[in-house]
Amino acid sequence: MSKKKFVKAVTSRDDDFAQWYTDVVLKTGLADYAPVKGCMVIRPYGFALWENIKNIADGKFKETGHQNAYFPLLIPENFLRKEAEHFEGFSPEVLWVTQGGDKELTERLLIRPTSETMICTMYAKWIQSYRDLPVLMNQWCNVVRWEKTTRPFLRTSEFLWQEGHTVHETKKEAEEETLRMLEIYRQIAEENMAMPVILGRKSEKEKFAGADKTYTMEAMMYDGKALQAGTSHYLAENFSKMFGITFLGRDGQEHYGWSTSWGVSTRLIGGLIMVHGDDRGLRIPPKVAPTQVVIVPIGLEKGNIGEKADEIYARLKDKFRVKLDTREEYSIGWKFNEWEMKGIPVRLEFGNKELSEGYITAFRRDKLEKIKLSFNNLEQELEDLLNTIQNDMYNDAKERMESKIYKFDDYYKLKEWSKDSNGFAKIMWSGDMEDEEKLREDTGLTIRCIPFDEEKISDKCIISGKDAKHMVYVAKAY
Repeated sequence: MSKKKFVKAVTSRDDDFAQWYTDVVLKTGLADYAPVKGCMVIRPYGFALWENIKNIADGKFKETGHQNAYFPLLIPENFLRKEAEHFEGFSPEVLWVTQGGDKELTERLLIRPTSETMICTMYAKWIQSYRDLPVLMNQWCNVVRWEKTTRPFLRTSEFLWQEGHTVHETKKEAEEETLRMLEIYRQIAEENMAMPVILGRKSEKEKFAGADKTYTMEAMMYDGKALQAGTSHYLAENFSKMFGITFLGRDGQEHYGWSTSWGVSTRLIGGLIMVHGDDRGLRIPPKVAPTQVVIVPIGLEKGNIGEKADEIYARLKDKFRVKLDTREEYSIGWKFNEWEMKGIPVRLEFGNKELSEGYITAFRRDKLEKIKLSFNNLEQELEDLLNTIQNDMYNDAKERMESKIYKFDDYYKLKEWSKDSNGFAKIMWSGDMEDEEKLREDTGLTIRCIPFDEEKISDKCIISGKDAKHMVYVAKAY
């Protein structure tokens, strides 16, 4: 049996976080760089992770009455120009199509950076009466935003996402929908990805182009920077007025529809890597892990180890996402290293000694600990262990996030902290955009959100000394 070298270790997070991240993405087989500028190839392991997140989200969308549809990739230029703020917000990132075959197009087409304009055009055609409402649609698709600086999963010129688009009879229903979807995003992040988030509203400067209000969930990465992990937009009547989405109301009068849009993307994978990964590679929460359990028998050539490995796999395969590693061309050490780097939550290992004593050794990837599981009660004990790992990963991430949240009521101290900032800061803000811009210019910090659970740190804006309107979270961000 040949002995292959261990998988090369990744760069330490504390030495070079950016290089560590790139190492993890490439060495674990999540993705690779594509020949096209700013694009990535999502490899099978990365796509399996995305599919698990997607399936959880899709189930929650359908439970709340949403249906999936699909709209065209190409959008006429005049659609984007109908909503001036929307056009101004996205035009720097638009990739244009100017020629079809060997003929120049009479009107430029853009590859969708988002689909509000196309979907609103269709909604105007389909919605006639209050009886047609609400319209609750979602699409899973790719979008293109021509980015100058890219990094796999976090920011690429093309990425995968879902975008929900709804129209409602009343303002109240649309506002409720916006917050309902934000709560679903929180459940996906916290309950399934073990990634704690802070919920709140974006400032006017940071809100989605064309929205009345944008709500966000902000996650803290290991290095203390923020990641906007998902957003939900209350569009009010803005897009309905631009695209003529009207309906005959119960009062016999014509009304504009109240609309929302909301989305999460493959950026969530980047967040998962940076919240949970360590110097050995990935650590993936069991609920979204492509493989929850890997079985690595020791001494396949001895006794009935191979038969027992097949038996254990048969017992577990219908209840867990499990792999059986019986490759003979790799050493046990190499296999252990590979599965640890890929972040498999539990590795089951055993030889004749374990079987003779009625137990199997389980290695916890999150804690790098080994424990004994009963051979006879393996299924239940393994389920309990995976639940424990899921909860522990969330609690560890939550504790780390809370330890890096600071309060400031002195602008000089905030500026000093920002030079080597490693976390979120809570400050009071006047609500004025000029103060927000000054903060960014002075410190590189941006307002991540106005949280739902605002605290009162002082009466004055830390930046300008004006009367404070809001407490906000500020941080450097990806």
